Amino acid sequence: MVDIKPFKAIRYTEKAGDVEKLVVQPYDKIDAEMQFAYYTLSDYNYCKLTLPIEENRYEIARQRLEQWLAEGILEKEEVPGIYVYYQEYELFGKQYIRKGFIGALRLHPFNENIVLPHEKTHSGPKIDRLNMLKTTKHTLETGFILYSDPEKKTINLFDEIAKEEPLIKATDDLGVLNRIWKISNPVQIKIVQDVFVEQQLVIADGHHRYETAITYRDMCREKAGVINENAAPEFRMTYLVPVEDEGLVILATHRCLAKVSVTEDKMNELKMFFDMDEIMKPEIPKFLEENKDKHAFVMYQDNRAISLIMKDISAINRYVSDVSEEYKNLDVVILRDMIFHGIMGLEELHIDDDIFYERWWNEAVEEVDKGTYKVAFILNPTSADEVLKVSKNHERMPQKATDFYPKMISGFTMLSLEEGEKIF
Repeated sequence: MVDIKPFKAIRYTEKAGDVEKLVVQPYDKIDAEMQFAYYTLSDYNYCKLTLPIEENRYEIARQRLEQWLAEGILEKEEVPGIYVYYQEYELFGKQYIRKGFIGALRLHPFNENIVLPHEKTHSGPKIDRLNMLKTTKHTLETGFILYSDPEKKTINLFDEIAKEEPLIKATDDLGVLNRIWKISNPVQIKIVQDVFVEQQLVIADGHHRYETAITYRDMCREKAGVINENAAPEFRMTYLVPVEDEGLVILATHRCLAKVSVTEDKMNELKMFFDMDEIMKPEIPKFLEENKDKHAFVMYQDNRAISLIMKDISAINRYVSDVSEEYKNLDVVILRDMIFHGIMGLEELHIDDDIFYERWWNEAVEEVDKGTYKVAFILNPTSADEVLKVSKNHERMPQKATDFYPKMISGFTMLSLEEGEKIF
């Protein structure tokens, strides 16, 4: 059973100043240039906790956190709550509002079949975040998890709450309007909790941080010598969004090859499995949108855009086995296993050496024209429904299969995991 609880969030006070100069993108999306820019915005910018620029950054983060709490820059709320979180943004000329909430989610290892991953993780980021967690003893950033609410009970409640003035309102550095409202009414909180009685959740973003939270929970259990189900480390501060939400957008991540192009022989082999036509460069997004219910791609090289539509999905069986039909039907799997590995014979593709990933199709094309890449494959995004189906089959998608947009902003709420901290 999924257990969602209200929690006493630690938040910035008015002493910290303008909230738009405080909040930041998730730590793993902050490059050196962004890090420097955040540092110049405010003495209390949240980047100074999540990704300090100084050496011994874990200890620096701990010292800062303690100092800001002591000075009243940060303060823990007296009344627990869950936090409705709306992100309003524009994408491809269309307005969206992603609607979700932040709550304390009881942790479950993946083998308990309650919270499921959708992609593989790597050891490096987990070691880094575990060191930060052990040193600061606070959850500084939310995870991002998908749930199902076909009757939209949660969204209907959130829309009623959102008619009120928000607790926090801030436009972030990417132009996304973030608004947050607190729910502390037990009746309203129970409406949300009841939706989760029989749920299987899927991690959208933050796999490394979720696994790190499990490791830290187990360390706390071992130290205590007993399992206290109300102890704060048993929970993870989490942002949850229903898959039915119309503002839930996944962007495609386009694949670019830096060292090899598609030869004439390989082009002829592709024609055995795909209907192929040359299209004008500006027609690329229109072609993909019109064929999003098919397995469609655009190959761009030598200043030519070639459209590909798969003739028969069963052809994937030549290249992929021992996986579910849902997995085989993923465009990212067809591209990787059939086109790259099978037809082009590219078994080993090393990130940032052989293969590069681009969020925007036009930037991928521009880099091919500049000679940075030999060829780009432009594709449609993975759908939220595909993410759920594959995850519930206990399969993990290829790398960069999803790009949930926008990212959750860090700095609005924090959860204390200090000894004696309880969540009820």
